[in-house]
Amino acid sequence: MTRIAVVGGGRIGEALIAGLREAGTPGSDIVVIEAVQARADELAKKYSILPTTLDIGCEGADVIAIAVKPQDVPAVTERIGEAISDSVHESIVVSLAAGVSTESLENKLSAGSPVVRVMPNTAMLVGQGVSAVCKGRFARDEHVEQVKTLMESVGGVVVVTEAQMDAVTAVSGSGPAYFFLLTEAMIDAGVEQGLPRDVATTLATGTAHGAGAMLAAGGDGPGQLRYNVCSPGGTTAAAIRAFEAGGLRATVADAMEAAATKSHAISQASKDDDDDDIA
Repeated sequence: MTRIAVVGGGRIGEALIAGLREAGTPGSDIVVIEAVQARADELAKKYSILPTTLDIGCEGADVIAIAVKPQDVPAVTERIGEAISDSVHESIVVSLAAGVSTESLENKLSAGSPVVRVMPNTAMLVGQGVSAVCKGRFARDEHVEQVKTLMESVGGVVVVTEAQMDAVTAVSGSGPAYFFLLTEAMIDAGVEQGLPRDVATTLATGTAHGAGAMLAAGGDGPGQLRYNVCSPGGTTAAAIRAFEAGGLRATVADAMEAAATKSHAISQASKDDDDDDIA
């Protein structure tokens, strides 16, 4: 039995709760800590879990999952640290916030507290997310495995080093938006070609879903799958040629570099804030 406290009742927090319940975690093993009482009551009723306060919810929890906005993480972590500072029970503190380093979390907790950082993506809202997990200085391999099992309730999981987290953010954390943008552009182009918008939307979103399923099925990689669709001198080859001429690969590389750079800047800012507190 693993007791889980989810701090934050927003979309990510709810997605985690929903995944845990769908995976068979008893409602009695999950508590939600949410400042807006109406939202806490809504989640409690929907998922048959207990809404509670931070002090009570963190007491005896095996995993404390922080699912609040990045700017709220320092204050929340400090409160968690105060709540569990005198406890003999070991709690794994898990952050699901982008750009918040394990070091900045550890600095708000008692010395030696195990911290695990997770970079999820929004597809976890439909149980199809992919998350990257890395451990802090005091987290052991069994802590990582416990969190990995937790996140598998909402999709796939990979284990990385913290140094790789900015790249993870660029690929998967921000990644869904890239596909949404491409799909949006395909819909608009379909309308320009004479399709009703609802028809173009059905075609583009259905194509995205099917293509994603083919990629997830394994076997052929994306390059081979693309090659399989491209008949010599055909329509797809003409479209791919236009993409390449327009610099699609370079644009994707630039966009992902921008995302990784921003992730690093956010992480550095959180570290600098901690240094200021120490000073």
